[in-house]
Amino acid sequence: MRRFFTLVDVLLVLLLFSEAPWAVWGSPHCDQTSSGVIRPHSVAITEFGAVGDGVTLNTKAFQNAIFYLNSFADKGGAQLFVPAGRWLTGSFDLISHLTLWLDKDAVILGSMNSNDWPVIDPLPSYGRGRELPGRRHRSLIYGCNLTDVIITGDNGTIDGQGSIWWNWFQKKTLNYTRPHLVEFINSTGVVISNVTFLNSPFWTIHPVYCSQVIVQNVTILAPLDSPNTDGIDPDSSNDVCIEDCYISTGDDLIAIKSGWDEYGISYARPSTNIIIRRLVGKTHSSAGIAIGSEMSGGVSEVHAESLQFFNSKTGIRIKTSPGRGGYVRNIYISDMNLVDVNIAIRFTGQYGEHPDEFYDPTALPIIENITVKDVKGENIKFAGLLEGIEGDNFVNICLSNITLNVTSESPWNCSYIHGYSDLVSPEACEPLGERIYPGHVLDCYHLPTHLWSMSNRKRSSWLLSW
Repeated sequence: MRRFFTLVDVLLVLLLFSEAPWAVWGSPHCDQTSSGVIRPHSVAITEFGAVGDGVTLNTKAFQNAIFYLNSFADKGGAQLFVPAGRWLTGSFDLISHLTLWLDKDAVILGSMNSNDWPVIDPLPSYGRGRELPGRRHRSLIYGCNLTDVIITGDNGTIDGQGSIWWNWFQKKTLNYTRPHLVEFINSTGVVISNVTFLNSPFWTIHPVYCSQVIVQNVTILAPLDSPNTDGIDPDSSNDVCIEDCYISTGDDLIAIKSGWDEYGISYARPSTNIIIRRLVGKTHSSAGIAIGSEMSGGVSEVHAESLQFFNSKTGIRIKTSPGRGGYVRNIYISDMNLVDVNIAIRFTGQYGEHPDEFYDPTALPIIENITVKDVKGENIKFAGLLEGIEGDNFVNICLSNITLNVTSESPWNCSYIHGYSDLVSPEACEPLGERIYPGHVLDCYHLPTHLWSMSNRKRSSWLLSW
């Protein structure tokens, strides 16, 4: 049978095989590495009286060492070396133009005395502590308004000893929101690499209001039943690169955020230009990659690829709610392998959890232009639970080349969403039933460029199917 091509068909083919500028999405912020930074001044923590016996509190030694090194900030920067040993400490600040270098047998231990974790004001985009109204404990390693700061080494360890915080949380005896293990605020040029992070009291690595952040070759571990021990949470931050990481925790492995309800709307700083690649991990309670639920400042231009999640509750999740406002748009997930995962893709439009009674329930989020492609899954219970918001459909949801071995008799459950699908097994739900190719390819974020990289066989078979 002869096929006839319309002018629209021809133009579409030309677009797909062109180097369309809008479709080319580079990653210059992933090209930097910590290895090229040489600090002309270096001291060891032992030079300031630190004792690595796991018992002596070394907070003053860390603070004094960093105070001393601050005099070299305008002289090429400095390095603080942490040798082998177990270095107990409370919270301490980093400075600009500093490298914190951990020996392979070095362990920085967070104090189990809450008085060693100072209490600070809440973030303006949250308006209160995330868990409790009012203030919050400061992270173990903390930086604010910094430039060019590195945490790295020979895979040394930073252990938050979070179990005592988890017990306080579960017994509801906390006075303030739990601390992160590492937090940078309003900082630029942050590199975290070649370090193992253990047992964070709360979220593990939290860059907030930051730009040019790289997290590479890190391992993040916490018990699978530990509460809210997210791995990496970029929050109202841009130009973030996360790659080659293994994460196994009690909550989302990566959660992209941008403020909470009216506070996030008012602060209006989005998370954008975020690359995630070569991520492996598991979480029994949450998602491999989550967006939200705090996304009121907006989240866009997130590209994630080469993902492996196993023994987990959810692969990819978007969490939002009436009252959040903001948007989640231009999200591209590809090359994902799932094994023993309960839900492959989940959208939750009624997540709830508001900071106070002053949020605006009519502030509806915009969820659009979400592409998920090239996914394989074994022993998956549900392919997708996709719940939008009545009167606020999630639109341009595109699924392509997805094959899941699903155990449920009802693999998809969809409401208040609209989009397109091709080559999806089990067949996608009715709101995603329209084909992507050729009529709706331009409605699907980032698909044209990636069709260029398809094999000739796949490309030819697709064209012949018209």
